[in-house]
Amino acid sequence: MRSGVVAQKVGMTRVFTETGEHIPVTVLKLGNCQVLGHRTTEKNGYVALQLGSGTRKTVYLPKAERGQFAVSKVEPKRKVTEFRVSEDALIPVGAEIQADHFVVGQFVDVTGTSVGKGFAGGIKRWNFGGLRATHGVSVSHRSIGSTGGRQDPGKTFKNKKMPGHMGVDRITTLNLRVVQTDVARGLILVEGAVPGSKGGWIAVRDAVKKQLPKDAPKPGKFRLADGGGEQAAPAEAPAEQGSA
Repeated sequence: MRSGVVAQKVGMTRVFTETGEHIPVTVLKLGNCQVLGHRTTEKNGYVALQLGSGTRKTVYLPKAERGQFAVSKVEPKRKVTEFRVSEDALIPVGAEIQADHFVVGQFVDVTGTSVGKGFAGGIKRWNFGGLRATHGVSVSHRSIGSTGGRQDPGKTFKNKKMPGHMGVDRITTLNLRVVQTDVARGLILVEGAVPGSKGGWIAVRDAVKKQLPKDAPKPGKFRLADGGGEQAAPAEAPAEQGSA
């Protein structure tokens, strides 16, 4: 199980195929996505990679967070998250994951925070049909109607769909196809829409319901912090363009 990446949503555009068909895509940018630390079974009880992306001024960081970045010898990051991986998929601390970590044509799962809509009624929030346009209905056409409470049970049950706060939810969209990658600019283009607003942080990882392509680099495609070439993480000794 490989690691994912932390990207920032740039927006949507489209690309054209050789036959002239257009594909709507979402552009995701890797903002210097680096490995900050390892989580091991012996110390933490599970195996994972801690990744960071973006930039952040040190002056605004608490001392505890400064120390964590200092130990990793990595500049402070705006967004930090973890990805569960297998033990043979650990990438060295400080390595920068490249856009070609994903191959064109493979499927990925993306996770983001949906756009906030504020307070919304039942029709907008839950797609209710509303009340009749006539037959005694007056000034309450978009109300939700009865919530189901009578003498028995004498209350409205929890989780009843009602007006309330809409959006700002953690949403995962499955099986989006990678259309194109740009290593030089750190861009990943995935087909279709991605949850979240422009500038929002998106977690991208291999699709759990699709088979990983055979040509996908294992455990990943990255560049070492010492300025070395692009590598696939070594088993024991560094190997250029090799596999674990």
